[in-house]
Amino acid sequence: MAYVPRLKSKYKEEIVGALKEKFNYKTVMQVPKLQKISINQGVGRYSVADKKIIDSSILELSTITGQQAVSAKSKKDVSNFKLRKGMPIGVRVTLRDNNMYEFLDRLISVALPRIRDFKGINDKGFDGRGNYTLGVTEQIIFPEINIDKISKILGMDITFVTTAGTDVEALELLKQFGLPFKNQKAEQ
Repeated sequence: MAYVPRLKSKYKEEIVGALKEKFNYKTVMQVPKLQKISINQGVGRYSVADKKIIDSSILELSTITGQQAVSAKSKKDVSNFKLRKGMPIGVRVTLRDNNMYEFLDRLISVALPRIRDFKGINDKGFDGRGNYTLGVTEQIIFPEINIDKISKILGMDITFVTTAGTDVEALELLKQFGLPFKNQKAEQ
């Protein structure tokens, strides 16, 4: 029997039924699902001064996600930033299926609780089409990263792309997966 990630089986066994009941879907195919997780790390001004920053960022992001990351190149010249077309300015990786569920599991259970003074993630990062973007300020929250070997502390954007039609459905889907959103009533 092939290995199935914990959150993938949780989605099939628990989340589908809960969402179908809450939003009164007629079939299981209407229930929103997580399509992919896209992780972007902008290196920007550091890459112009030091070319090794891109290589170390690719290595770090590949270590965090378990999948090979690629560099993102600039699309046009910007003289104020000393940037030429085609220069590497960031690193990105897109996770799907088992890699996606494994990364999500590590993010929820290990990485997010390591953030200092963590009270939950903000629910304002939705784009209106059911996708959610979460910004992380430091890559050292992931236990795979050795703090002694990093040269620059860089943040990253983690985008959850779902098949949900609305932000409310996507929020409920991500809550069911276990993403720790802030309690809005506790703040007021």
